[in-house]
Amino acid sequence: MSNSVVPSAAPTPPARAVAPGADGPIVRQPDGVYCDAAALGPALVAAVDSILLRNQYFVGLDYPVMIKALFGHGPELPRNARGETVVRLADDIQPFDPVRRSLYRAVKIADGQAEYYFEPVFLLDAEGVEQPTRLDIDEFIADMWMKGIRFGIDVEAVTGAITSNAAGRMTVARRLPPRPGQDASVVEVSNELHRSDAPRQLANGKLDLMSFQNRFPQVQRGVRLLQKLPRVQGEPGFDLSGIALAPEIPADLELNEWSGPGTVVDRIAEGEFVTAIQDGFLNVEGNRLSVGDKIVSHDGVSARTTGNLQLEGDYEEFGEVQENRVVEGESITVHADVFGNVVSRGGVVRLNRNLIGGSARNADGPIIVAGVASSATIQSANGEVSLQRAENCTISGTRVKVEAAVNCDIIADVVELGQAEGCAIAAKRIAIECAAPRGHSEMRVFVLRPDCTRIDAAIGMIHERVGQFGQLVEQRRAAMAALAAQPEVASYVKLAGRVRKGELVLTPEQQPAFKKLTASAAPALKQMSQLSQDIKNIEAEQQSGTALLARLEKQRAEHSGAVSVSIGQVSGDVTVRALNVEPDTAAAERSSIHNLPPREIKARLRDASGAELLFAGSTGSFSWSTLDAAAAASDPPAA
Repeated sequence: MSNSVVPSAAPTPPARAVAPGADGPIVRQPDGVYCDAAALGPALVAAVDSILLRNQYFVGLDYPVMIKALFGHGPELPRNARGETVVRLADDIQPFDPVRRSLYRAVKIADGQAEYYFEPVFLLDAEGVEQPTRLDIDEFIADMWMKGIRFGIDVEAVTGAITSNAAGRMTVARRLPPRPGQDASVVEVSNELHRSDAPRQLANGKLDLMSFQNRFPQVQRGVRLLQKLPRVQGEPGFDLSGIALAPEIPADLELNEWSGPGTVVDRIAEGEFVTAIQDGFLNVEGNRLSVGDKIVSHDGVSARTTGNLQLEGDYEEFGEVQENRVVEGESITVHADVFGNVVSRGGVVRLNRNLIGGSARNADGPIIVAGVASSATIQSANGEVSLQRAENCTISGTRVKVEAAVNCDIIADVVELGQAEGCAIAAKRIAIECAAPRGHSEMRVFVLRPDCTRIDAAIGMIHERVGQFGQLVEQRRAAMAALAAQPEVASYVKLAGRVRKGELVLTPEQQPAFKKLTASAAPALKQMSQLSQDIKNIEAEQQSGTALLARLEKQRAEHSGAVSVSIGQVSGDVTVRALNVEPDTAAAERSSIHNLPPREIKARLRDASGAELLFAGSTGSFSWSTLDAAAAASDPPAA
């Protein structure tokens, strides 16, 4: 069926080609139709609407420029040589012939798009004969505007459909959905946040396959760790009617939620940053960063997760330390079982579970095992060792406290045990609640009794020597007094003193006599000077000897204190022996004894040669101390 119309009886007169009002933003110039760049947006929409309502349309319309000028969507508007925005809408404005307008069919709008059915169109000529004609893109845009479609026309598709003159339904306009914005986010700004699990390179160039290059990153004070990227607002979309469709508001975030202890949020002109405020290790818990002296790990220590660890700070581990793995650092806390080796350079070693088959060593600090220690080595060179239960362990420290020990070798200054079975123990002071053998393992106790014979001899010799120094000083002073009493020396000393003070001025006649007196007293004065220097040297040696004597006496007092052993209950064969040790040797070797290899500690504790037997029995209790022994030796025998 053809689409034809009859021409109207009287054509519509042409309208003015300007927007209504004297100050309308759209004007016709010789080279085209322009818009005032200062009146874009709603004012221009009203002007375009006014023109099209008066049955006019834009000829040679630049549709992208019009959409940009009306709604702000599309490429940037062109500029002239002076950099000013130029808005050229069309070539001309002409009347829209109603006969031509009748060629355009209704449009179907649904689901944010408009569909139009294209087909061949015809017009009746003056003789009433149908003549084929074509639609016009500029007329099409004007007609769509009057039908409510002011945005989103696909000019290229419509032009192609008109040119092809083929029948068919097609989409001629589409709604522009709003472009979503970008949520605020956090990005890393420091390469120091990343671990390196590559094998560590040794000083000789070889690779240590048991250790990672940088498992726990360290950061410096002032380093920026994270940066907040602000949210980016989306761009509005447009309905076919030109109504703006607002995008959803992007989500924001608070950077304080990413900042933990040891960090701060800096808000500066460059942006928002999480910055380290101290040197230390980086810890990540969830999305929060913290910097501290202690490393916190939840992955455990194994060949797969961390390898061997050699750290410069404190370490806290919530996973297991597997067999043959080494953790070295300052204070070390492990909340799971330890099968490997824990080494501290001087902090606190705290194992909250079991130590099985591994070791715990501390160069200067305590070791605490809250669970069971089995077939392990626990050694503190200068600290206390506290255990709940130990089985087949080698234990050493300044003080050792164990609730229950079975088949253990223990050496310390002070040992306090609850239940001890089949152990070999050596210390200056020993307190055991209950002692008993275990299977084929004997229960042996060695009291380290200081032997002060050598130190007493040294004190006596130094005391005698200090006394001799006093006699030597008195001898030198007596000799100096005898020299000073000589007549010529006494006269010279008296006269020379007055001359030096200016009390006496010698005449030229007196000076030869003074020189003669000086020459006669010179030998004695030289001897007096030598004696004075001897006194100074002797007094210096006397002071050194006195200081040494005080140190020896203090050392003697320290080691002559109570050495004791107390066993509350003996349940089976138990032997107690006293082993004499020289105080100076014990002091010098104490730290080395505490760090002896387990095999050597075991050998020393099993060797009873030279030890005095104090007790051997299987029942009762036993208590002994050096103070009690000294008191018994000083009491006179009974009549």
